[in-house]
Amino acid sequence: MHSILMEFGPVTIRAFGLCMALGFLFGWRTAVLLCKRTGQDADQLTTLLTWLMISALLGARAAYVLEHWHAEFADAPLMILRLDQGGLMFYGGFLAAALVLLLYARIHRQHVLSITDLVLTVVPLGHAFGRVGCFLHGCCYGRVTTSRFGVAFPQGSPAWWEHVSAKPPLISQHATASLPVIPTQLIEAGANALLFVVLFTLYPRCRTLRGLLTGCYLMAYATLRFGIEMLRGDPRLAVGPFSISQAISLVLFALGLALAVYSPRMRLDVRIAQNTLPHMEQ
Repeated sequence: MHSILMEFGPVTIRAFGLCMALGFLFGWRTAVLLCKRTGQDADQLTTLLTWLMISALLGARAAYVLEHWHAEFADAPLMILRLDQGGLMFYGGFLAAALVLLLYARIHRQHVLSITDLVLTVVPLGHAFGRVGCFLHGCCYGRVTTSRFGVAFPQGSPAWWEHVSAKPPLISQHATASLPVIPTQLIEAGANALLFVVLFTLYPRCRTLRGLLTGCYLMAYATLRFGIEMLRGDPRLAVGPFSISQAISLVLFALGLALAVYSPRMRLDVRIAQNTLPHMEQ
């Protein structure tokens, strides 16, 4: 695809890094917009989202390195620092950011579900941009397909290397492109964009039900990711019959279902809800 978008002397602008930056920018601006529309104080929102972004990047990279250590990093450990070339595991970043969010809520004495309802409403928007970056970089690709919607990635891409190094090889080392594969990145990007539209529409109406939108996000994304994993063609570590991401999806779906069921019991008074950030009531 187009891993490198532009080069200005020693400066290289890569598609993956640009999409990640755009995802954070649009996610942040949308979260601020939601705060203003619902009468919330967003003064500390930027600080919180910045910490969440940093922790998510570190967690996503750490999880990817652990999963692909022998294949990609054992002989070149300094490649761990090359975040611009892709190589992030969403659930690793999600779990790391969740820990930081829990710590933030405890320090500032805020109700964690009121924060997650807001943050997880905009996460799918940023995630959609990230998956477009994955597509342009060529990672997170799907299985080989004969469908007319299949995408062949160019020589040197992750899919090309995987097909060349397969035993037996699926393509010759002289091939200019990989075999056509399912564009799982674009499928997930589109699904995340749709999920964002739904949550964004529901947020003003449902935010007094603490945990409802959090539960809806967890169930929706867990279902999406579980299905996408069945279509993925890149190397995946397994936990029994499931990939690691599928195993995590099952846990998150159960958690989301519990939150959705019990959210009516955690209804937040509208007067309190208008002060969610930064001085949320317990």
